[in-house]
Amino acid sequence: MLLLNPKLYAWSCLAVLLSACSILPVEPETNYSRTARLHLYQLEQWSFEGRLALTGKNDSWSANILWEHTPNEEKIKLSGPLGQGTVIIKLSGDFVTVDQGDGKVQSSRQPGGFINQQLGMFVPVQSMRYWVVGLPEPSRSFEEIQGGFKQAGWFNEYKQMQLADNEIMPRKITVMNDQVKLKLVIDHWILNAAKAK
Repeated sequence: MLLLNPKLYAWSCLAVLLSACSILPVEPETNYSRTARLHLYQLEQWSFEGRLALTGKNDSWSANILWEHTPNEEKIKLSGPLGQGTVIIKLSGDFVTVDQGDGKVQSSRQPGGFINQQLGMFVPVQSMRYWVVGLPEPSRSFEEIQGGFKQAGWFNEYKQMQLADNEIMPRKITVMNDQVKLKLVIDHWILNAAKAK
């Protein structure tokens, strides 16, 4: 019967584990950096799929989300919010439409208040077009904070980033003020626009 020296056995196991670790791919640095993403202001077209949780003082709900951005329109599809099937929000400039799947499409030229009325909580969709990409809205002042920024009374924190089409894009985002907390987990990005040189 072959007996192994316990110390030799332990060192052999450690050597095997270390060699196995060396063949694992090294993850890219994925911490949030606003300055490293300034070129993303020039993204003309993008989309993502993920999950959204919205919590207010008196209500909360969650939904699957598909957001498609083009130069002229934001199209946000929410599946399963408020106990319903699908809600589609389209925003073009200051004109917003909301289709709650009942055959009636409602519209307004006051997007903030109208979306608040439809969803039961205020969500700054016009600003979030930039925030989901990880950038402050360019027409408003902002303050950088650890892992994100504060703008228009909202804290934007990028808790986890991910690699998508050779760009570091947000994966887990928290957007909150003293009334509403929004958590967004982005499972898949598609970036298909010319990037700044």
